[in-house]
Amino acid sequence: MMNIEALGYVGLVAFALAWLPQSLETFRAGFCGANTAFLVLSAIGSAALASYAFVRRDWIFCWLNAMTTLGALVNVWYRFFPRRQAVK
Repeated sequence: MMNIEALGYVGLVAFALAWLPQSLETFRAGFCGANTAFLVLSAIGSAALASYAFVRRDWIFCWLNAMTTLGALVNVWYRFFPRRQAVK
């Protein structure tokens, strides 16, 4: 039977990696076309949850939300400060 902590790490890796394709697409394109409200709320929500998990010393949840905050912030940055303009 799988250790419950190992299950937590599997979830951490999968959820954090979910931001990777979007972030790579954003970086290559030089802009982010994702919904601004989604990006900002994701960054705020993940940062708040990372802080909460840090205080509670829940390291799996802390790392998960720290990494998803980073993924969201990369996309927020390119949404507001694109290297290139989106093609419409």
